[in-house]
Amino acid sequence: MSIFKKIILFLGDIIILYASLVLMIIFRYKPTDFTYQFQTHFLPFSLIFIIWLVIFYLADLYRQQSLQKPEIILKGLITAVVINGIISTIVFYLFGTTIFQLTPKTNLLIFGVIFLAFDFLFRNALRKTFTLKALDTVIIGDSKLINETINYLKENPQTGYRIIKKFNKFSPEVFENILKEIELGGIQNIVIHPHFSQQTRNAHLLYQLLSKKVNIVNFWNFYETIFEKIPLEELPESWFIENIKIHTVFYDTAKRLLDILLALICLLIFFVPAIVIALFIKLTSKGPIIYKQKRIGKNGKVFTLYKFRTMYSNVNGPYWTTTDDKRITPFGKILRFTHLDEIPQLLNIIYGDISFIGPRPERVELAEKYRQFPHYEIRHIIKPGLTGWAQINYRPSASYQEAFEKLCYDIYYVKNRSIFLDIMIILKTIRYLFTAYNK
Repeated sequence: MSIFKKIILFLGDIIILYASLVLMIIFRYKPTDFTYQFQTHFLPFSLIFIIWLVIFYLADLYRQQSLQKPEIILKGLITAVVINGIISTIVFYLFGTTIFQLTPKTNLLIFGVIFLAFDFLFRNALRKTFTLKALDTVIIGDSKLINETINYLKENPQTGYRIIKKFNKFSPEVFENILKEIELGGIQNIVIHPHFSQQTRNAHLLYQLLSKKVNIVNFWNFYETIFEKIPLEELPESWFIENIKIHTVFYDTAKRLLDILLALICLLIFFVPAIVIALFIKLTSKGPIIYKQKRIGKNGKVFTLYKFRTMYSNVNGPYWTTTDDKRITPFGKILRFTHLDEIPQLLNIIYGDISFIGPRPERVELAEKYRQFPHYEIRHIIKPGLTGWAQINYRPSASYQEAFEKLCYDIYYVKNRSIFLDIMIILKTIRYLFTAYNK
Protein backbone atom coordinates (compact mmCIF):
# COMPACT_ATOMS: atom_id res chain seq x y z
CA MET A 1 0.00 0.00 0.00
CA SER A 2 1.28 3.47 -0.84
CA ILE A 3 2.35 5.75 1.98
CA PHE A 4 -0.43 8.18 1.02
CA LYS A 5 -3.12 5.54 1.59
CA LYS A 6 -1.56 4.49 4.89
CA ILE A 7 -1.62 8.11 6.03
CA ILE A 8 -5.30 8.37 5.10
CA LEU A 9 -6.07 5.26 7.16
CA PHE A 10 -3.97 6.47 10.09
CA LEU A 11 -5.46 9.98 10.18
CA GLY A 12 -8.94 8.54 9.72
CA ASP A 13 -8.46 6.30 12.76
CA ILE A 14 -7.32 9.27 14.86
CA ILE A 15 -10.35 11.34 13.85
CA ILE A 16 -12.74 8.46 14.56
CA LEU A 17 -11.11 7.75 17.94
CA TYR A 18 -11.78 11.31 19.12
CA ALA A 19 -15.20 11.44 17.44
CA SER A 20 -16.15 8.23 19.26
CA LEU A 21 -14.98 9.76 22.53
CA VAL A 22 -17.22 12.78 21.94
CA LEU A 23 -20.22 10.59 21.05
CA MET A 24 -19.66 8.41 24.11
CA ILE A 25 -19.65 11.49 26.38
CA ILE A 26 -22.82 12.83 24.72
CA PHE A 27 -24.49 9.44 25.18
CA ARG A 28 -23.42 9.01 28.81
CA TYR A 29 -23.72 12.49 30.31
CA LYS A 30 -26.01 15.48 30.39
CA PRO A 31 -25.40 18.26 27.84
CA THR A 32 -24.50 20.65 30.66
CA ASP A 33 -21.71 18.29 31.79
CA PHE A 34 -20.16 17.87 28.34
CA THR A 35 -17.31 20.37 28.68
CA TYR A 36 -16.26 19.07 32.10
CA GLN A 37 -16.48 15.40 31.08
CA PHE A 38 -14.58 16.01 27.84
CA GLN A 39 -11.76 17.73 29.72
CA THR A 40 -11.72 14.89 32.26
CA HIS A 41 -11.59 12.16 29.62
CA PHE A 42 -9.42 13.89 27.01
CA LEU A 43 -5.91 13.30 28.41
CA PRO A 44 -6.41 9.73 29.73
CA PHE A 45 -8.06 8.61 26.50
CA SER A 46 -5.42 10.41 24.39
CA LEU A 47 -2.75 8.31 26.09
CA ILE A 48 -4.85 5.19 25.56
CA PHE A 49 -5.29 6.09 21.88
CA ILE A 50 -1.53 5.80 21.37
CA ILE A 51 -1.77 2.17 22.49
CA TRP A 52 -4.77 1.62 20.21
CA LEU A 53 -2.91 2.92 17.16
CA VAL A 54 0.12 0.75 17.93
CA ILE A 55 -2.13 -2.32 18.23
CA PHE A 56 -3.77 -1.43 14.90
CA TYR A 57 -0.32 -1.40 13.31
CA LEU A 58 0.63 -4.71 14.92
CA ALA A 59 -2.67 -6.19 13.70
CA ASP A 60 -1.73 -5.26 10.10
CA LEU A 61 -4.64 -2.84 9.80
CA TYR A 62 -2.48 -0.45 7.77
CA ARG A 63 -1.67 -2.96 5.03
CA GLN A 64 -3.62 -3.21 1.79
CA GLN A 65 -4.66 -6.81 2.53
CA SER A 66 -6.68 -5.53 5.49
CA LEU A 67 -9.07 -3.82 3.05
CA GLN A 68 -9.55 -6.81 0.77
CA LYS A 69 -13.12 -7.71 1.79
CA PRO A 70 -15.71 -6.37 4.31
CA GLU A 71 -15.49 -9.58 6.38
CA ILE A 72 -11.70 -9.26 6.56
CA ILE A 73 -12.03 -5.63 7.66
CA LEU A 74 -14.56 -6.54 10.36
CA LYS A 75 -12.57 -9.52 11.64
CA GLY A 76 -9.37 -7.46 11.91
CA LEU A 77 -11.14 -4.58 13.65
CA ILE A 78 -12.97 -6.79 16.16
CA THR A 79 -9.71 -8.52 17.10
CA ALA A 80 -7.85 -5.22 17.52
CA VAL A 81 -10.67 -3.53 19.45
CA VAL A 82 -11.05 -6.47 21.85
CA ILE A 83 -7.28 -6.53 22.52
CA ASN A 84 -7.27 -2.76 22.99
CA GLY A 85 -10.28 -2.97 25.31
CA ILE A 86 -8.50 -5.52 27.51
CA ILE A 87 -5.29 -3.49 27.60
CA SER A 88 -7.19 -0.25 28.31
CA THR A 89 -9.11 -1.88 31.15
CA ILE A 90 -5.85 -3.10 32.71
CA VAL A 91 -4.23 0.35 32.34
CA PHE A 92 -7.19 2.11 33.93
CA TYR A 93 -7.35 -0.51 36.68
CA LEU A 94 -3.66 -0.02 37.52
CA PHE A 95 -3.40 3.73 37.09
CA GLY A 96 -6.98 5.01 36.93
CA THR A 97 -7.33 6.17 40.50
CA THR A 98 -3.74 7.37 41.00
CA ILE A 99 -2.85 9.06 37.72
CA PHE A 100 -5.94 9.43 35.54
CA GLN A 101 -8.51 9.87 38.32
CA LEU A 102 -10.77 7.84 36.08
CA THR A 103 -11.93 4.21 35.87
CA PRO A 104 -14.35 4.23 32.92
CA LYS A 105 -15.33 0.57 32.53
CA THR A 106 -18.79 1.21 31.08
CA ASN A 107 -17.54 4.17 29.10
CA LEU A 108 -14.80 2.01 27.56
CA LEU A 109 -17.36 -0.55 26.44
CA ILE A 110 -19.62 2.08 24.87
CA PHE A 111 -16.63 3.82 23.29
CA GLY A 112 -15.37 0.53 21.82
CA VAL A 113 -18.73 -0.30 20.25
CA ILE A 114 -19.08 3.20 18.75
CA PHE A 115 -15.54 3.16 17.40
CA LEU A 116 -15.91 -0.34 15.94
CA ALA A 117 -19.06 0.65 14.06
CA PHE A 118 -17.73 3.91 12.63
CA ASP A 119 -14.25 2.63 11.81
CA PHE A 120 -15.73 -0.33 9.95
CA LEU A 121 -17.91 2.03 7.91
CA PHE A 122 -14.88 4.27 7.26
CA ARG A 123 -12.60 1.45 6.15
CA ASN A 124 -15.25 -0.22 4.02
CA ALA A 125 -15.98 3.13 2.37
CA LEU A 126 -12.26 3.52 1.67
CA ARG A 127 -12.16 0.02 0.19
CA LYS A 128 -14.99 0.90 -2.17
CA THR A 129 -13.43 4.26 -3.02
CA PHE A 130 -10.01 2.76 -3.76
CA THR A 131 -11.73 0.14 -5.95
CA LEU A 132 -14.12 2.47 -7.80
CA LYS A 133 -11.51 5.21 -8.24
CA ALA A 134 -8.81 2.77 -9.27
CA LEU A 135 -6.45 4.08 -11.92
CA ASP A 136 -6.99 2.48 -15.31
CA THR A 137 -3.55 1.07 -15.92
CA VAL A 138 -1.64 -0.25 -18.90
CA ILE A 139 1.38 -2.48 -18.31
CA ILE A 140 4.08 -2.68 -20.95
CA GLY A 141 6.47 -5.60 -20.63
CA ASP A 142 6.48 -9.34 -20.22
CA SER A 143 8.12 -11.20 -17.36
CA LYS A 144 7.23 -13.60 -14.57
CA LEU A 145 7.08 -10.74 -12.05
CA ILE A 146 4.85 -8.64 -14.30
CA ASN A 147 2.39 -11.52 -14.66
CA GLU A 148 2.45 -12.12 -10.90
CA THR A 149 1.77 -8.43 -10.30
CA ILE A 150 -1.17 -8.39 -12.72
CA ASN A 151 -2.73 -11.44 -11.04
CA TYR A 152 -2.26 -9.88 -7.61
CA LEU A 153 -3.89 -6.59 -8.65
CA LYS A 154 -6.86 -8.44 -10.11
CA GLU A 155 -7.34 -10.27 -6.81
CA ASN A 156 -6.84 -7.09 -4.78
CA PRO A 157 -8.75 -4.26 -6.49
CA GLN A 158 -8.54 -2.19 -3.30
CA THR A 159 -4.91 -1.45 -4.18
CA GLY A 160 -6.27 1.22 -6.52
CA TYR A 161 -5.04 -0.09 -9.89
CA ARG A 162 -7.23 -1.58 -12.61
CA ILE A 163 -5.26 -3.35 -15.33
CA ILE A 164 -7.09 -2.76 -18.61
CA LYS A 165 -4.39 -3.78 -21.09
CA LYS A 166 -1.01 -5.43 -21.27
CA PHE A 167 1.47 -5.06 -24.12
CA ASN A 168 4.43 -7.40 -24.28
CA LYS A 169 6.49 -4.86 -26.22
CA PHE A 170 6.57 -1.12 -26.84
CA SER A 171 6.46 0.16 -30.40
CA PRO A 172 5.09 3.12 -32.39
CA GLU A 173 1.95 1.05 -33.02
CA VAL A 174 1.48 0.45 -29.28
CA PHE A 175 2.10 4.16 -28.68
CA GLU A 176 -0.68 5.10 -31.11
CA ASN A 177 -3.02 2.59 -29.47
CA ILE A 178 -2.30 4.03 -26.03
CA LEU A 179 -2.73 7.59 -27.33
CA LYS A 180 -6.21 6.78 -28.63
CA GLU A 181 -7.18 5.21 -25.30
CA ILE A 182 -5.93 8.28 -23.43
CA GLU A 183 -8.01 10.59 -25.62
CA LEU A 184 -11.06 8.48 -24.81
CA GLY A 185 -10.27 8.86 -21.11
CA GLY A 186 -9.44 5.21 -20.67
CA ILE A 187 -5.89 5.36 -19.28
CA GLN A 188 -4.51 7.26 -16.29
CA ASN A 189 -1.47 5.15 -15.49
CA ILE A 190 1.23 3.48 -17.56
CA VAL A 191 3.60 0.97 -15.96
CA ILE A 192 6.50 0.16 -18.26
CA HIS A 193 9.40 -2.20 -17.85
CA PRO A 194 12.68 -0.20 -17.76
CA HIS A 195 14.07 -2.37 -20.54
CA PHE A 196 11.75 -0.46 -22.92
CA SER A 197 11.74 3.01 -21.35
CA GLN A 198 15.54 3.25 -21.41
CA GLN A 199 15.66 3.00 -25.20
CA THR A 200 16.03 6.45 -26.77
CA ARG A 201 13.22 6.09 -29.30
CA ASN A 202 10.79 4.79 -26.68
CA ALA A 203 11.78 7.47 -24.19
CA HIS A 204 10.93 10.11 -26.82
CA LEU A 205 7.48 8.59 -27.35
CA LEU A 206 6.81 8.29 -23.60
CA TYR A 207 7.91 11.90 -23.12
CA GLN A 208 5.07 13.00 -25.39
CA LEU A 209 2.56 11.31 -23.07
CA LEU A 210 3.47 13.49 -20.09
CA SER A 211 1.46 16.39 -21.51
CA LYS A 212 -1.56 14.07 -21.65
CA LYS A 213 -1.66 14.01 -17.82
CA VAL A 214 -0.83 10.32 -17.58
CA ASN A 215 1.37 8.81 -14.87
CA ILE A 216 4.33 6.89 -16.27
CA VAL A 217 5.83 4.51 -13.73
CA ASN A 218 8.93 2.35 -13.80
CA PHE A 219 7.79 -1.27 -13.24
CA TRP A 220 10.52 -1.94 -10.67
CA ASN A 221 9.37 1.04 -8.57
CA PHE A 222 5.75 -0.02 -9.03
CA TYR A 223 6.55 -3.54 -7.85
CA GLU A 224 8.39 -2.20 -4.79
CA THR A 225 5.41 0.00 -3.85
CA ILE A 226 2.89 -2.82 -4.18
CA PHE A 227 4.83 -5.61 -2.45
CA GLU A 228 7.32 -3.69 -0.25
CA LYS A 229 10.18 -5.81 -1.52
CA ILE A 230 12.69 -5.57 -4.37
CA PRO A 231 12.34 -7.44 -7.72
CA LEU A 232 15.89 -8.75 -7.40
CA GLU A 233 15.88 -11.24 -10.23
CA GLU A 234 15.32 -8.48 -12.80
CA LEU A 235 17.65 -5.77 -11.52
CA PRO A 236 20.91 -4.84 -13.28
CA GLU A 237 23.95 -3.62 -11.37
CA SER A 238 23.25 -0.04 -12.50
CA TRP A 239 20.08 -0.03 -10.37
CA PHE A 240 22.12 -0.60 -7.21
CA ILE A 241 24.55 2.19 -8.12
CA GLU A 242 21.62 4.61 -8.38
CA ASN A 243 19.55 3.42 -5.41
CA ILE A 244 21.81 2.01 -2.68
CA LYS A 245 23.52 4.34 -0.22
CA ILE A 246 26.62 2.96 1.45
CA HIS A 247 27.41 5.74 3.95
CA THR A 248 24.63 7.31 6.00
CA VAL A 249 26.67 8.96 8.73
CA PHE A 250 23.92 10.45 10.91
CA TYR A 251 21.73 7.35 10.69
CA ASP A 252 24.61 4.93 11.34
CA THR A 253 25.82 6.93 14.36
CA ALA A 254 22.36 7.31 15.87
CA LYS A 255 21.59 3.64 15.31
CA ARG A 256 24.83 2.51 16.95
CA LEU A 257 24.19 4.67 20.03
CA LEU A 258 20.63 3.36 20.31
CA ASP A 259 21.86 -0.22 19.86
CA ILE A 260 24.26 0.10 22.79
CA LEU A 261 21.73 1.86 25.02
CA LEU A 262 18.90 -0.60 24.33
CA ALA A 263 21.20 -3.63 24.62
CA LEU A 264 22.43 -2.51 28.06
CA ILE A 265 18.85 -1.91 29.23
CA CYS A 266 17.78 -5.33 27.95
CA LEU A 267 20.75 -7.01 29.65
CA LEU A 268 19.68 -5.51 32.98
CA ILE A 269 16.09 -6.62 32.43
CA PHE A 270 17.00 -10.17 31.38
CA PHE A 271 19.94 -10.71 33.73
CA VAL A 272 18.02 -12.82 36.27
CA PRO A 273 15.97 -14.72 33.64
CA ALA A 274 19.23 -15.48 31.80
CA ILE A 275 20.73 -17.07 34.94
CA VAL A 276 17.59 -19.18 35.42
CA ILE A 277 17.64 -20.26 31.76
CA ALA A 278 21.32 -21.19 32.01
CA LEU A 279 20.60 -23.41 35.04
CA PHE A 280 17.71 -25.16 33.29
CA ILE A 281 19.82 -25.86 30.21
CA LYS A 282 22.56 -27.35 32.37
CA LEU A 283 20.10 -29.48 34.34
CA THR A 284 18.03 -30.75 31.40
CA SER A 285 20.66 -31.77 28.84
CA LYS A 286 24.37 -32.36 28.47
CA GLY A 287 26.52 -29.85 26.68
CA PRO A 288 27.50 -26.18 26.83
CA ILE A 289 25.01 -23.54 27.95
CA ILE A 290 25.94 -21.11 25.19
CA TYR A 291 25.82 -22.23 21.57
CA LYS A 292 28.42 -20.54 19.38
CA GLN A 293 28.16 -20.41 15.63
CA LYS A 294 30.12 -18.69 12.87
CA ARG A 295 28.03 -16.19 10.96
CA ILE A 296 28.63 -13.68 8.17
CA GLY A 297 28.51 -10.03 9.19
CA LYS A 298 29.05 -6.64 7.59
CA ASN A 299 31.39 -6.64 4.57
CA GLY A 300 31.49 -10.45 4.69
CA LYS A 301 33.39 -10.51 8.00
CA VAL A 302 32.97 -13.75 9.96
CA PHE A 303 32.00 -13.42 13.63
CA THR A 304 30.80 -15.70 16.43
CA LEU A 305 27.09 -15.50 17.22
CA TYR A 306 25.94 -16.42 20.74
CA LYS A 307 22.68 -18.12 21.64
CA PHE A 308 21.39 -20.29 24.44
CA ARG A 309 21.72 -23.90 23.31
CA THR A 310 18.37 -25.38 22.25
CA MET A 311 19.57 -28.62 20.63
CA TYR A 312 21.21 -31.76 21.89
CA SER A 313 24.99 -31.63 21.59
CA ASN A 314 26.89 -33.41 18.83
CA VAL A 315 23.91 -33.97 16.54
CA ASN A 316 23.99 -33.36 12.81
CA GLY A 317 21.21 -32.66 10.39
CA PRO A 318 19.90 -30.33 7.69
CA TYR A 319 20.57 -26.58 7.72
CA TRP A 320 16.93 -25.77 8.39
CA THR A 321 14.96 -27.00 11.38
CA THR A 322 11.41 -28.33 11.16
CA THR A 323 8.43 -28.13 13.52
CA ASP A 324 9.06 -31.58 15.03
CA ASP A 325 12.84 -31.55 14.76
CA LYS A 326 14.16 -34.29 17.05
CA ARG A 327 17.42 -32.39 17.56
CA ILE A 328 15.67 -29.76 19.70
CA THR A 329 15.49 -30.39 23.44
CA PRO A 330 12.13 -30.07 25.26
CA PHE A 331 13.38 -26.96 27.08
CA GLY A 332 14.87 -25.74 23.81
CA LYS A 333 11.39 -25.74 22.27
CA ILE A 334 10.24 -23.37 25.00
CA LEU A 335 13.22 -21.10 24.45
CA ARG A 336 12.61 -21.00 20.70
CA PHE A 337 8.90 -20.36 21.12
CA THR A 338 9.54 -17.41 23.45
CA HIS A 339 12.72 -16.33 21.59
CA LEU A 340 14.55 -16.25 24.91
CA ASP A 341 17.40 -18.21 23.31
CA GLU A 342 18.29 -14.90 21.60
CA ILE A 343 19.28 -13.15 24.86
CA PRO A 344 23.06 -13.78 24.50
CA GLN A 345 22.96 -11.93 21.17
CA LEU A 346 22.69 -8.74 23.18
CA LEU A 347 26.44 -9.21 23.69
CA ASN A 348 26.89 -9.38 19.92
CA ILE A 349 25.07 -6.06 19.66
CA ILE A 350 27.32 -4.42 22.26
CA TYR A 351 30.42 -5.84 20.56
CA GLY A 352 29.21 -4.32 17.29
CA ASP A 353 28.84 -7.62 15.41
CA ILE A 354 25.14 -7.06 14.79
CA SER A 355 22.46 -4.42 15.26
CA PHE A 356 18.94 -4.74 16.63
CA ILE A 357 17.60 -4.24 13.09
CA GLY A 358 19.05 -5.63 9.87
CA PRO A 359 19.16 -8.77 7.71
CA ARG A 360 19.56 -11.86 9.87
CA PRO A 361 23.19 -13.09 9.82
CA GLU A 362 23.49 -16.34 7.93
CA ARG A 363 25.64 -19.34 8.79
CA VAL A 364 28.90 -19.41 6.86
CA GLU A 365 27.89 -22.62 5.07
CA LEU A 366 24.52 -21.23 4.00
CA ALA A 367 26.00 -17.89 2.95
CA GLU A 368 28.34 -19.73 0.59
CA LYS A 369 25.37 -21.48 -1.02
CA TYR A 370 23.31 -18.28 -1.19
CA ARG A 371 26.00 -16.54 -3.22
CA GLN A 372 24.31 -18.08 -6.25
CA PHE A 373 21.46 -15.58 -5.73
CA PRO A 374 21.73 -12.40 -7.81
CA HIS A 375 23.13 -9.45 -5.83
CA TYR A 376 23.33 -11.47 -2.60
CA GLU A 377 26.44 -9.55 -1.51
CA ILE A 378 24.39 -6.31 -1.16
CA ARG A 379 22.85 -7.53 2.11
CA HIS A 380 26.35 -7.48 3.62
CA ILE A 381 26.98 -3.75 3.13
CA ILE A 382 25.22 -3.13 6.45
CA LYS A 383 25.32 -4.89 9.80
CA PRO A 384 23.05 -7.90 10.22
CA GLY A 385 20.34 -7.67 12.85
CA LEU A 386 18.52 -9.47 15.64
CA THR A 387 15.32 -8.92 13.66
CA GLY A 388 14.59 -7.38 10.31
CA TRP A 389 12.17 -6.48 7.52
CA ALA A 390 12.31 -10.01 6.09
CA GLN A 391 11.56 -11.58 9.47
CA ILE A 392 8.32 -9.62 9.97
CA ASN A 393 7.12 -10.01 6.38
CA TYR A 394 7.97 -13.59 5.48
CA ARG A 395 8.07 -16.96 7.16
CA PRO A 396 11.41 -18.55 8.11
CA SER A 397 13.09 -19.98 5.04
CA ALA A 398 13.08 -23.75 4.67
CA SER A 399 14.33 -23.90 1.07
CA TYR A 400 16.52 -21.97 -1.33
CA GLN A 401 13.47 -20.43 -3.02
CA GLU A 402 12.19 -19.10 0.30
CA ALA A 403 15.66 -17.83 1.19
CA PHE A 404 15.69 -15.87 -2.08
CA GLU A 405 12.26 -14.44 -1.28
CA LYS A 406 13.58 -13.19 2.07
CA LEU A 407 16.57 -11.69 0.29
CA CYS A 408 14.16 -9.52 -1.73
CA TYR A 409 12.85 -8.12 1.56
CA ASP A 410 16.38 -7.70 2.96
CA ILE A 411 17.47 -5.58 0.00
CA TYR A 412 14.30 -3.50 0.38
CA TYR A 413 15.45 -2.72 3.90
CA VAL A 414 19.00 -1.90 2.75
CA LYS A 415 17.58 0.56 0.22
CA ASN A 416 15.00 2.18 2.52
CA ARG A 417 16.65 1.90 5.94
CA SER A 418 15.85 4.72 8.35
CA ILE A 419 15.17 5.31 12.02
CA PHE A 420 11.42 5.42 11.29
CA LEU A 421 11.50 2.06 9.47
CA ASP A 422 13.57 0.59 12.31
CA ILE A 423 10.93 1.68 14.83
CA MET A 424 8.19 0.11 12.70
CA ILE A 425 10.15 -3.16 12.54
CA ILE A 426 10.69 -3.19 16.32
CA LEU A 427 6.97 -2.64 16.91
CA LYS A 428 5.99 -5.39 14.48
CA THR A 429 8.58 -7.73 16.03
CA ILE A 430 6.65 -7.48 19.32
CA ARG A 431 3.77 -9.24 17.60
CA TYR A 432 5.98 -12.18 16.67
CA LEU A 433 7.90 -12.28 19.95
CA PHE A 434 5.89 -15.19 21.28
CA THR A 435 5.13 -16.98 18.03
CA ALA A 436 7.07 -20.10 17.25
CA TYR A 437 9.33 -20.25 14.25
CA ASN A 438 12.34 -22.31 13.29
CA LYS A 439 15.77 -20.71 13.25
